[in-house]
Amino acid sequence: MARRRSVPIRLRDIVVGGDAPVSVQSMTKTDTRDVAATVEQVRALADAGCNIVRLAVPDMEAAESIAAIRRGAPVPLVADIHFDHRLAIASMDAGVDGLRLNPGNITRKEHLVRVVKHARERSIPIRIGVNGGSLPRDYRPGEALPERMVALAMEQVRVLEDLDFSLIKVSLKVSDVVATIDAYRLIADRIPYPLHLGVTEAGPPMTGAIRNALGIGILLNMGIGDTIRVSVSGDPLQEVAAGREILQSLRLAPPGPSVVSCPTCGRTTLDVPGIAARVTEYLRGVRTPLRVAVMGCVVNGPGECSDADVGIAGGDGKVLLYRAGQFVRSVPVDDACDTILAEIHTLLERD
Repeated sequence: MARRRSVPIRLRDIVVGGDAPVSVQSMTKTDTRDVAATVEQVRALADAGCNIVRLAVPDMEAAESIAAIRRGAPVPLVADIHFDHRLAIASMDAGVDGLRLNPGNITRKEHLVRVVKHARERSIPIRIGVNGGSLPRDYRPGEALPERMVALAMEQVRVLEDLDFSLIKVSLKVSDVVATIDAYRLIADRIPYPLHLGVTEAGPPMTGAIRNALGIGILLNMGIGDTIRVSVSGDPLQEVAAGREILQSLRLAPPGPSVVSCPTCGRTTLDVPGIAARVTEYLRGVRTPLRVAVMGCVVNGPGECSDADVGIAGGDGKVLLYRAGQFVRSVPVDDACDTILAEIHTLLERD
């Protein structure tokens, strides 16, 4: 694919846009005023592979807590600001690395001017975050949603540019996958700034992951997108895992662990779902490229295992173990999980 070229911006030590890799972003679910809990979640997200973490800033206490949170945060922090421009200014004074502003609910231009001036003085990037659920109700009635979102984003881009500000990132989020794709396609050639992708309010974990994989995946495969967030109602670590999987599946991230497992059928002779789940959990946080195959029978099992670093395939009352694509030995079915985990441990210890 030919990737859309954008003007790079920097959030602490992370470059977004230009030739930089696509970054994975998530958002804490903790109360930002609880510094200890928020730092713990930021660190957990970073350990899972998250590059940028966004914090909700509902009041001044939350904004002022950012200073302490940032001292314990290993990744850049973005303040999520709604309604009150003073929270944006306080967050910047507390040392936040970036801002996300929703132009649908900060409507007074003089307030935006104050925020932009503060950001320019501190070289803090601003994401114009247009959300389909918070557009002004009287904004361009009768026009299709993607066009309305793009028009509002373009207005805000021009305001920032007129204020001699160019550290801009833009997102156009809505819960409808097709509308999301249409909105990003419309704006991609109109601005030179990085684009943050995501399908927002996408639902519970499985539904949200599917909708985001479609929306984000299609756009990335078109070369559009510089940062991504998989929004789901649940554990933010699931967002990071899904985001990483999207990037690796499209070969847009360095290869890491990959678990392949069969869907199972009447030939299956071992607990494929349970073993695959335990292997996946064991590999959480691992960055070493490693392909693991968990297969239920000998129809496709040996073939998949021959392409894996380690694999097992169910057989007639036993399980066949493969290492580096080669058959090693057979083990009892009851020992299958412990055996493959031990093999993975040995491979990781060698690296």
